[in-house]
Amino acid sequence: MPKGVPSHDTIQRVLAMAEPEYLQGLRQELLNSAEGEKIRKRLSLDGKTQSGDGNKAQKANRIVRAVTEGGFCVWEKPVDEKPNETTAIPELLNMLNVKGQIISVDAMREQKEIAKTTRKKWAGYALSLKKNRGCLYEGVELYFSDPHLPSECAYAKTMEKACGGMEKREYWQTGGIARLHGKKERAGLKAIAMTRNTRVKNGKETREERYFLSSPALDVKEIARAIRGHWMAESRHWHLGAAFREGAGRTF
Repeated sequence: MPKGVPSHDTIQRVLAMAEPEYLQGLRQELLNSAEGEKIRKRLSLDGKTQSGDGNKAQKANRIVRAVTEGGFCVWEKPVDEKPNETTAIPELLNMLNVKGQIISVDAMREQKEIAKTTRKKWAGYALSLKKNRGCLYEGVELYFSDPHLPSECAYAKTMEKACGGMEKREYWQTGGIARLHGKKERAGLKAIAMTRNTRVKNGKETREERYFLSSPALDVKEIARAIRGHWMAESRHWHLGAAFREGAGRTF
């Protein structure tokens, strides 16, 4: 530019003048363009509460964001409270072109509609499974608790340094879900997976196991990438809270 790069304050004022809907529209155009094809691979959906703007008169804002595996936020939607994420996520998916992507979502109270909407949009999903899913969770847990069955699953493993120690991440995936309770209620469900994270720090070992539902065809490396990629959304929310103090904001 003739007079050099605008200052930080000038850029901030210009962006503050733009309507949020307009900026989100630009992001949507990017996703639908040829350039957008290069970044549309894995999409993680996660919510975060902005606790600082809550008071006696109103609840704190909760924002559901769609984040790519590269950390780019492509869409966000405010919801009244955490349970409403169940309905907000299908609405958010309907606003995006997610064809061919794998959508990762943390455990929700109700995943049936999320799975249905994802498949309707010609996308795949990797849904975290927790104990609040009752018989479905128990069935998956029972399968992987058998000492012989996991050896028949597709398997992948990674080793990396984490938090001053070593962490081993193991992934098992199987398409043998013919007798799984609740299978027909999840549109497009083709496989179940288990992850086991083993951390060794200062000579002490800790282990965590988690279960997932997936719609893509059996490919343990693909599902491992989607599960691990969900960390990007959680990491983004941590940075917004810890580095940028988003939760301390008093604007409402």
